[in-house]
Amino acid sequence: MQEPLWVFGYGSLIWDPGFPVAERRIARLDGWHRSFCMRSIHHRGTVQNPGLVLALDRAKGASCTGVAFRVEPGHEAATLFALRERELVSSAYLEMTLPVTTEAGLLDALAYVIDPDHVQYCRLDPEDQAQIIAQACGGRGRNCDYLWSTAAHLAELGIRDPDLDWLAERVRALT
Repeated sequence: MQEPLWVFGYGSLIWDPGFPVAERRIARLDGWHRSFCMRSIHHRGTVQNPGLVLALDRAKGASCTGVAFRVEPGHEAATLFALRERELVSSAYLEMTLPVTTEAGLLDALAYVIDPDHVQYCRLDPEDQAQIIAQACGGRGRNCDYLWSTAAHLAELGIRDPDLDWLAERVRALT
C-alpha cells in the first residue's frame, strides 16, 4: 500500500469523506470530467427507480477539479476497506491510482472512475438528468440532496462547475 495514501474526491467525498483526513488540497485531474453518468440503484435510487450519481468519466481534453485528501497516517488499511465498501458496492466504479495536480505539485491519488462498459453507465442530456435527480431517493437519501450538497461544497471551496450549478438550479425549480 502506498504511503501516504491520497484520495481524490470530486463528489460526495468532498463533503463526507468518511475517513480520518490529515490534509486537504484542491487538486485537478486531467483527462476526466465530473459527470452524472452512473445510475444509482443503492445510495441515491433503487433498482425500480434509479437515481444518478457523479462519476469520473474519461474524456480527451477534460479536467476535473476536486479535493485530494491525505489519509491520517495509520488509517490507510481501514480507509481502503471503508472506501471499497462504499464505492464498489455494485462494481460500476473502477478503483485507480491517478496523477492529480495541486499547488504543491503532482501526487498520485486513489480515485473511483466509471466503468463505461457497466450496465449502470449512462449518458443523458442535462434536462433528463434533472428530471431523474428531482424525484429519485435511495438508501443514503434523496438524489437532489446529494446534488445540492456537492454543488454547495464546491462553491465553498471556490471550485467552479457551471454544468453542476445549472443542474442544481434546474432541480430546485422542479422540486
